[in-house]
Amino acid sequence: MPGLIGKKIGMTSVFGADGRNMPCTVIEAGPCVVTQIRTVEKDGYAAVQLAYDEKKEKRTSGALMGHFKKANTTPKRKVVEFKADFEQELKLGDELTVASVFGQDEDRWVDVTGISKGKGFQGVVKRHGFGGVGGQTHGQHNRLRAPGSMGASSYPSRVFKGKRMAGRTGGDQVKILNLKVIKVIPENNLILVKGSIPGAKGSYVIVED
Repeated sequence: MPGLIGKKIGMTSVFGADGRNMPCTVIEAGPCVVTQIRTVEKDGYAAVQLAYDEKKEKRTSGALMGHFKKANTTPKRKVVEFKADFEQELKLGDELTVASVFGQDEDRWVDVTGISKGKGFQGVVKRHGFGGVGGQTHGQHNRLRAPGSMGASSYPSRVFKGKRMAGRTGGDQVKILNLKVIKVIPENNLILVKGSIPGAKGSYVIVED
């Protein structure tokens, strides 16, 4: 398997072998259950569907209940498909853990995908890093953080699509590449990766080898 579904627990710091203090993020990766196996012959592509985190039956639709019962598992909150890895033979209902996917080898790198923190409606200075209009002096009044001109008035008499303006910020899917695994704690399904990852505490992330 190329990866697992997990949850961001939070950040901490650990000391490396050289005595340096390194910031790291704690991720609870798995256990994940195989709920569907897609094949080229039947679906047109090869993939493995994993499910993670318990969910109450009364909050699960009938269609999903039938889907999970096929895999002989309880309802789950998060379902993600991964490209198939035929080196490992999988079947419905198999449980994948940190130890079975990543082992205890800490000399590896991972990619982490998550939903970034939402910041609501923000102006152009925070959203795009604009420098503001003019300066703080020369008679300007309450225009320091304004976006400035939107475009010409005579032609084309409109604002071009894609113009960087104020708007909703954050809440986007972000993928961080090449994060070093500092420590693996298989008994608790925890992975410690160097640096920060997108998302708030408790948010779902996808950890790929």
